[in-house]
Amino acid sequence: MKKPKVNTMEELAEAIGVSRPTLSRYFQSPELVRRTTSLKIQRGLAKVEYVPNFFATRLNRKSTGIIGVIIPYLNDLFFSNLLECIEIAAMEAGYSVISKCSHSDPTIEAGAAESFMSMNVDGVLVAPLGNQSDADVHQRLQSRIPFVLVDSRPATMPDVDFVGTNHVQSTGLITEYLCRVGGPPVFLAMPRVNFNALEREKAYIAKMNELGHKPTVIGVQPVENHWHFEAHGEAVLSAHLARGQLGNESILCANDRVAIGALRAAARHGLSPGRGREGGLRIAGHDDNPLCPFTVPALTTVAQNFEAIAKASISRLVAIIRTQVAGGAAQVQLFDGELKIRESA
Repeated sequence: MKKPKVNTMEELAEAIGVSRPTLSRYFQSPELVRRTTSLKIQRGLAKVEYVPNFFATRLNRKSTGIIGVIIPYLNDLFFSNLLECIEIAAMEAGYSVISKCSHSDPTIEAGAAESFMSMNVDGVLVAPLGNQSDADVHQRLQSRIPFVLVDSRPATMPDVDFVGTNHVQSTGLITEYLCRVGGPPVFLAMPRVNFNALEREKAYIAKMNELGHKPTVIGVQPVENHWHFEAHGEAVLSAHLARGQLGNESILCANDRVAIGALRAAARHGLSPGRGREGGLRIAGHDDNPLCPFTVPALTTVAQNFEAIAKASISRLVAIIRTQVAGGAAQVQLFDGELKIRESA
């Protein structure tokens, strides 16, 4: 038998025979009303079709139970994995997640931050675009809501807590590996608007100098505006291969998406990167994109610890939310990368 539909709290309170404030307290937490009243409400709810308004039941609470998350790209599986881990960690901590994407646009990123402030969420995690992010908006966000940076830490936000990858360790690890199994690698960079790519470029240069090799960086200028990372990697390496360059070199790409483009460039020039003992093209990336084991050849890379980064960022944010203790020197937590050796290098 179809249950009668109830649309408002007022209608529900009347149907069950309790007051509107009592019903509101029940939806906040059943322990706030007497046990007999709680059972009466439960029996009444079983007889009707009613879905409580998530936001209305939280209007008078000190906590909405919501954490906002801003990511820069929807088409990047790195951020899909990171967001999945963040949602799981947040649920385990008793919070719901609302995510927004900045779509590589500082104006959209600023609007997402403003939206979360207007929603009065309990806290916000932001994977920022970089130094082009609107620092004023983020300062307002930090002054009003617990706020933690994840994945990327722009120079414009040195006083915000940050959780991410130790790029010095991770990039150094794969640079050292490539030097050990073949010739010193060339670094296939990205246009210098991506904070993490720039950090990895610096780490590559430092490790090469430490090992006594001359660093070589290519691809710092955009081939075309608004190109995705894969297209950039393909175009840069393809141009060098067409000139008879780099065909027998090791190529370390700024991230896996650039490396996937580089693999396509190699294939178009009849080359198959591999882990030969002597000579031959090798291509490696960074991040351990879920597609890496399925490229041809499978991509050697460095895995970022998605789960640890997500758990640590949620843990820090929840600690600030619950204690309202922030300020002072920013807390920075960095996690080491893990080498994933596959066929490409």
